[in-house]
Amino acid sequence: MLKTALTILTLLWFSMVTYADQETSKYPDVLNMQSRAALKDMWLEERLNTVMPQLMRENGVDMWVLIAREYNEDPVAKTMLPATWLSARRRTILMFYDTGSEIERLAVSRYSVGRFFKAAWNPEEEPDQWKRLSDLINKRDPKKIVINASDTFALADGITHSQHTGLMNALGPTLQSRVVTDPAMAIGWLERRTQSEMNIYPDIVGLAHAIIHEGMSSKVITPNTTTTADLMWWFRDTIRQKGVTAWFHPTVSIQRQTIDKNGQKMTELFDPEKDDVIRHGDLIHLDFGITYIGLNTDTQHHAYILKPGEIDAPAGLKMALKNGNRLQDILTSHFETGASGDNILAATRAQAISEGIEPSVYTHPIGYHGHGAGATIGMWDQQGGVKGRGYYPLVDNTAWSIELSAITPVPEWGGQKVRIMLEEDAFFDGEKVSYIDGRQTYFHLITSK
Repeated sequence: MLKTALTILTLLWFSMVTYADQETSKYPDVLNMQSRAALKDMWLEERLNTVMPQLMRENGVDMWVLIAREYNEDPVAKTMLPATWLSARRRTILMFYDTGSEIERLAVSRYSVGRFFKAAWNPEEEPDQWKRLSDLINKRDPKKIVINASDTFALADGITHSQHTGLMNALGPTLQSRVVTDPAMAIGWLERRTQSEMNIYPDIVGLAHAIIHEGMSSKVITPNTTTTADLMWWFRDTIRQKGVTAWFHPTVSIQRQTIDKNGQKMTELFDPEKDDVIRHGDLIHLDFGITYIGLNTDTQHHAYILKPGEIDAPAGLKMALKNGNRLQDILTSHFETGASGDNILAATRAQAISEGIEPSVYTHPIGYHGHGAGATIGMWDQQGGVKGRGYYPLVDNTAWSIELSAITPVPEWGGQKVRIMLEEDAFFDGEKVSYIDGRQTYFHLITSK
């Protein structure tokens, strides 16, 4: 029944009432809020019925307890709320218990949590919520009770000090000894993507790409007039106009030639802190991300502002972009289930350097969060391995922001080094990495109006 409903909803994707820009055919249709809620709830039900049993049994967990408070939600618990619940209610306690034949889902709260968690506390019968939680746990007698606390992984650190104290005080010594703070459940739940989500993710990334395509064009940028701030705020406004949200403020920066072809410093030195006007010959960098239907994008693209008489970017800049694409290929070729983030980072850097590329890799998962849970493949300031987190292994069915940069000297700029910073969303199925909606292999070119 659930699979049929998901299929029907997917088929109706393009026929529902939308916020689509009817004047710009390149923009994918955007679902209205009611349709988004229905889709999110169907995804959640599917995940609870498929991902959850797999995670609990893979990790030998027979009970997982998540405790959330209104406006201070555990980030994992927040992904399990119905689409019409924008926050938890009072104290919301979610309990998963593996009976051996099924995963029991309870809300140790006054209210059922949608159709997903049945209410298991009646305050009129037992006024003490902690006492009711203790009774339920004692009755099930679990061997391992996982809670979300971690020094290393922020998204697995959702239980607050006061709620941890309340839980431990409610449990006797025997059950207290069974409480563990294994982050594998939280990370596993957040990082894994289902096929139903991936059926729609290309439209989400496609919408982000469409906004970028318009913003990095002469429709929006007027050389010698438009500033980087103008462009950043254009993106913020357009994101809202399309009916979605930003999970971070877009950033726009300029790289400009400051060395002539003879290797001499040019008289007009460029200070990006003082001169934010976009000019002919500039290389523009954009970092941009949206949130839509509970999933996120994270993209970095470049545009070149053509000088009068130019019809393309200088060959040296195009080679710099090609080196960035090659670095992407090197990185994704080392994706292997079970490999640690640090091992993938080391292998990528070694191969890139051997090919004459100056690399920096800082790739991360994406999905429920822009900087998602899962393996960490470098950070911009930790190219020798990521302290505390680099050990975490790569798993299949995960989405990624392939984020990195390559530095290349540009002959037309007197050997001046240019950093190509690329970021594209991709999916790892366990064997190969595929870009969700393609990647940038050519500059956005901007001419005078």
